[in-house]
Amino acid sequence: MQDVIPIFKKEAELASVAEAMGASSVRGLSSAEKALLDNLPRSRSLFLNEALQDVQELIRRGLDPLGDAFCLLRSPEHRRSLGATYTPTAIVESMLDWAAAQVQPERIIDPGTGSGRFLLAAARRFPKAKIVGLEIDPLPACLARANIAAAGLRDRAEVILGDFRTYKPPRISGPTLYIGNPPYVRHHLIEPKWKEWLTQTGTKLGARTSQLAGLHAYFFLATAQVAAQDDCGAFITAAEWLDVNYGSVIRDLFVGRLGGQRIAVIEPTAMPFPDAATTAAVTYFKIGAKPKSIQMNRVMTIAELDERKSMREIRRERLETEPRWSHLTRSARKIPEGYVELGELCRVHRGQVTGANRIWIAGPHSEGLPPSVLFPTVTKAMELFRAGNVLDDNSVLRRVIDIPVDLSIFELSDRRRVERFLKYARDEGTHLGYIASNRKAWWSVGLRSPAPILATYMARRPPAFVHNLASARHINIAHGLYPRESLGDFTLRRLVKFLSTSTCQTEGRTYAGGLTKFEPREMERLLVPDFRLFPQVEV
Repeated sequence: MQDVIPIFKKEAELASVAEAMGASSVRGLSSAEKALLDNLPRSRSLFLNEALQDVQELIRRGLDPLGDAFCLLRSPEHRRSLGATYTPTAIVESMLDWAAAQVQPERIIDPGTGSGRFLLAAARRFPKAKIVGLEIDPLPACLARANIAAAGLRDRAEVILGDFRTYKPPRISGPTLYIGNPPYVRHHLIEPKWKEWLTQTGTKLGARTSQLAGLHAYFFLATAQVAAQDDCGAFITAAEWLDVNYGSVIRDLFVGRLGGQRIAVIEPTAMPFPDAATTAAVTYFKIGAKPKSIQMNRVMTIAELDERKSMREIRRERLETEPRWSHLTRSARKIPEGYVELGELCRVHRGQVTGANRIWIAGPHSEGLPPSVLFPTVTKAMELFRAGNVLDDNSVLRRVIDIPVDLSIFELSDRRRVERFLKYARDEGTHLGYIASNRKAWWSVGLRSPAPILATYMARRPPAFVHNLASARHINIAHGLYPRESLGDFTLRRLVKFLSTSTCQTEGRTYAGGLTKFEPREMERLLVPDFRLFPQVEV
């Protein structure tokens, strides 16, 4: 037979095949899963009987037809709320290759098991290990059970319908391997009680935390909390945690309690997440280890994952001090004569976060404020795209309100107007916001000085670079390029022209939905002519 997934039209059909394959015979069946299986029609069509045979044959050959069919039935948008993405088999096998070189586990735990893709592959690789899968969605949990039953693994398997963050694995004598694809869910879908758990647990383990962290960060933290000395792990996640502030909890755990060993970044071209064009990071760790150096690499295809030639050895101490890591995953490269990295010429800084644009961007609510607190500011990326290579008119920009920390500097009439506005802002609860409450003074946004060059950093197209002759400020929808030494307008104009015509999307990181993002460090790695050597040569 060919490797063809039977075409299921309803989730009930998929569940019916899972039930017929013995899903309920695997240890740990929950009441929710039992209810799902008990409510299925008792009779099956000829199609389902034929599908059952096809599915069992594919499973015996090491494939995951149930998981593939589930992904076809339930749209990526629907699955995204629970962070359900399914990992290509080639990546699973690569992660297991690394694990097999580190440990012979007594137990394997997949904290977000889905249809059991990692569990089955790991069980075949480690035939003496017990396998445990945790899943919060009853249907995928039943599919994992069916896969386990069809593969003849039920005697050493358990599937738990539950949240990994509450799981306390029993103590065992040998090592445990934690492996899988932790769910990716944005912070605004995470309940406040869990955000408090993140803060408290991270503090106990010496990791910085931010309540803006996604759900995958919670799974790293939960693993660090329950894993024992010499346990190993390999997780694949979106790669954004390498650079963003709210990824600090994972970075701290990686160089600390988790005992990080290696990070492999997979470019979107390899489709590490078939449902989304997203950069992935595979993270390998061994609890309690403190290696002198960490292996890091970046690949364009899955086949390159384990190639030694692309790996860099990065000293652990450097990771402990670097605020961003993705640039370290890139292979050392030979820079052409006459060129330098942009970071040699300019520092790149993201714009300030206001914490509440509806308050701090001037409008009818702020009428009467003195001009000294109103700053022409780029507040939308489109303003830079429309400007072309030069922004020389700030009258088209909105004003951002930036009030000094010390209010005593104002004349009496201006101070009264400022205090009237601040009363309005306080009545709106602005002072209680996360950003405002962590500023020196909640009312002082703290805009950076005007950057000579402004750049967009997230779009479905290459960045726009603009010579800022309008002395415009910028908030966090743009980056500011600040020369390390005076370059002069002529050189700045040439630099803008070169960046605008030579920068490609592939030099950034692509997220779900096709957005390409350039973190400041990534932008600093762009190669540009060293205009200091040719101060009067036009490009």
